[in-house]
Amino acid sequence: MTEAQRFPIFIVVTLVVFALILRVVMRKRASRPSLFAIAVVSCIVVVGGMLFAKLGNNAGWPWWIYYTAPALVTLVLPPIAFRFSGTELWQYLILAFLSSPLIHAVFSFFFGWHEYMPFLHVPSMQD
Repeated sequence: MTEAQRFPIFIVVTLVVFALILRVVMRKRASRPSLFAIAVVSCIVVVGGMLFAKLGNNAGWPWWIYYTAPALVTLVLPPIAFRFSGTELWQYLILAFLSSPLIHAVFSFFFGWHEYMPFLHVPSMQD
């Protein structure tokens, strides 16, 4: 499978994980946001962020642009859009920071797909 074929799989898995993070963080609310609102914010953060990073990488932009811009959207948009409480914010920040390396580690270790976070090498089970 080529990198171009794997990229949509990375997006879908990350999108599902991110939406689940939002659901977990807001699980104790009396009035939870709609699934539509969660889906819209998740698509902006994940799909938009990953496409922007891919575009920036392919265009030869400095890494600090194509990693920092999506990271800032990830850190800022959900807390503002869903008006996180202090507890929700801390839960969200921890889970959001841990999710990308974890997804990368799973894909790298089990499938040998190392392009999700190429600067963080995780050996493959196949090696």
